[in-house]
Amino acid sequence: MHLLKKIALATATSAVLGLAPMAAHAAQEDLASQLTEARQEGSIWTAFALNRHLSPFKIDVSVEQGTAMLKGKVENKVDRELAEQIALDVKGIDKVDNQLEIDPSVAAEPGTKATIAQHFEDATLAATVKSKLLWNSVTEGLNIQVDSKAGMVTLKGQAQSADAKLLAGSLASNTDGVTQVNNLISLSATAPSAPKVQPGSTSAGEAISDLWITSKVKSSLIYSRNLDGINIKVDTKSGMVSLDGVVANYAEKQLAVEITRNIRGVRGVDADALKVVTASAS
Repeated sequence: MHLLKKIALATATSAVLGLAPMAAHAAQEDLASQLTEARQEGSIWTAFALNRHLSPFKIDVSVEQGTAMLKGKVENKVDRELAEQIALDVKGIDKVDNQLEIDPSVAAEPGTKATIAQHFEDATLAATVKSKLLWNSVTEGLNIQVDSKAGMVTLKGQAQSADAKLLAGSLASNTDGVTQVNNLISLSATAPSAPKVQPGSTSAGEAISDLWITSKVKSSLIYSRNLDGINIKVDTKSGMVSLDGVVANYAEKQLAVEITRNIRGVRGVDADALKVVTASAS
């Protein structure tokens, strides 16, 4: 089915360049798996939110290696079986671990009759934040769980440093629609770290990577709550990103450069063509 506008995971490709062949291959497969699972979770969440029988219930979804795990409460057996069938209909899902509990009183509990729009927004927001974490050169190697409820985003997982934890929280809080961030990421010296991207020669694979970078930079700029990314054009050549267009002030220009610089695979940013409206007007 058509995914949400904000879920831009389907076009993700490898951006790990210059590593030893076996290490690069393993890193690519791991990242591709995370992106696929995030997309599948988003697809299932969206389908539940749009289904009039399931939209009143809070159903937690997680996907791992083709298996979708469903948790929460539904009103009856029909709803439970319907949720499982919808999850199985998502491409790549071949098994469902259905842990949904049947509780006839759940429909009468305060807060369970959430609107379809709220479910839709929660799923969208969680998928958007997860996407930004996967695209970022610092946080993409971290296994961070993202949950969203009425604009409040909760982050769980592990990071190797306080800086990585703070960056994850900053990426979430700077996402349009997020009103509060509950950063529960713990610090661990054994947490996985993002692979370092080394300069490599121009190749067909690099050209594909340029398309990936352009797509993710555009999405990240649009997702930013403090920036009008629609008016910014993005072009990437050999990992070098050029920004063109207009922004409202110099702070927005700096933010656009910073967001772009932190996207995985970006080697440099040229923002000379990105004009500040107030400066040009004067």
